[in-house]
Amino acid sequence: MTSLSHKEARVIVLGMMLPVFMGSLDNTNLATALPTIGRDLGDSYNLSWLITAYLLAATAVVPLYGKIADIYGRKVTLRIAIIIYMMGSLMCALAPNMLVLILGRALHGLGGGGLATMGSVVLGDVVAPKERGRYYAYFAVVYTTAGALGPALGGFFADHLHWSAIFWFNILLGFVALAVTSVLLRHLPRHERPHRLDVIGAVLIIAASISFMLAITLGGVRFPWFSPPILALLAAAGVVGLLFVRRLLTAPEPLIPIAILRNREVRYATLAHAFGWSSIVGLNIFMPQYLQNVVGLTPTTAGLTLIIFMIALNISAGASGHVLCRVVHYKTLPMVGLAVSISALLVLAWNVDRVSLLWFEALLVVIGIGFGAMPSLTQVVVQNSVERHQLGISVGAMTFSRNLLATFMVAVFGAIVAGFAIKAAAPGALGGALAQDAALAAAAYQRVFFATAGIMTVALISIILIEEKPLQSGVAPEAK
Repeated sequence: MTSLSHKEARVIVLGMMLPVFMGSLDNTNLATALPTIGRDLGDSYNLSWLITAYLLAATAVVPLYGKIADIYGRKVTLRIAIIIYMMGSLMCALAPNMLVLILGRALHGLGGGGLATMGSVVLGDVVAPKERGRYYAYFAVVYTTAGALGPALGGFFADHLHWSAIFWFNILLGFVALAVTSVLLRHLPRHERPHRLDVIGAVLIIAASISFMLAITLGGVRFPWFSPPILALLAAAGVVGLLFVRRLLTAPEPLIPIAILRNREVRYATLAHAFGWSSIVGLNIFMPQYLQNVVGLTPTTAGLTLIIFMIALNISAGASGHVLCRVVHYKTLPMVGLAVSISALLVLAWNVDRVSLLWFEALLVVIGIGFGAMPSLTQVVVQNSVERHQLGISVGAMTFSRNLLATFMVAVFGAIVAGFAIKAAAPGALGGALAQDAALAAAAYQRVFFATAGIMTVALISIILIEEKPLQSGVAPEAK
């Protein structure tokens, strides 16, 4: 393959930023609009399914997208994802009731699952592992920007227009993404190989994921945890999961190659990526709820308050991406950063009912700065450890793990919050005396923030266990 110049690689990376932005935006943009949607459709009981349905669908199809990209090419796969994403958005925008809206969100997720994944796959095609840190920093900036802007954007649409404007906006972004990627990805290298698509493995992992996530989202809400429906779902997830493992061991070309899973660096980098990003997704979803239920802020104001978090994380991700490719001990900065973020989360959790607004913003800055170096590290380690023709499925496996864990964490955190029967808090200010409802809410979010610190600690331990191998200075050759 002829190496691309820095300018050519940068153009291709720029072409992938909008799809990555779209994929991340839909993880959080409904968070602040959920109460308005519930009132408008007369159904507040099933609101959590609008988040869960999207995450379930997006998570289940990620490995399939990675494999299809390795077989049929990146551009074709990306276009399929964008078109499905737009179809789901249209269904949501026109939904007359909650059932149709939930089904639309599921279709929406089937497309969204391929958007963020393809960005990392394309990056692996055009940039050597040693240089990927700074390029992946661009994706991290876009991903976190979308995640942080989502609550503010959704709250603005819900307050000043209509919640359906969220989905009309998605359709507009979809048309722009199709046009931009068609122009900027014209020189994207092609590395298709005649792989076999493991349809049986894809069906098994999708069925196991859906059964498991249904169990944890319905358990303790609609059915008791030890009721027959929940136990049946968990049993089905376990049995189908074992069948998927058996398929991995026996299929001629399994959906996720065993060699990838056995690689120490890939394994620990995937764990760090999944647990690290899950903590950030959880913060982006539950921070706005905390600011509304405890502090009494409006949806728009709650979303805007988190902008400082996005700015800090983006600055850190951009700066650390350039540092990682220039140092030998590239784990040091992410490890120190995560330790700092965990400390700030613990301080926030201990003082959740009395921290001042100024200190709250300061803690968000510290958390964002500390986390920024981790995403680049995990992506670089994985892409430094696999052959080029397996980049798609390797990144797909990493993204699948991240989305599955994030969905699980969101469901668990939602159960914690719902268990305290939170009501809308009276408007107030952090640092003052809280009303009874707000105090109950604060106790719930305190547990969420402690749990988030624990999740981030697992990411830190995983990074510590990664062996620092020299980063390749050239694009990995094809396997013979």
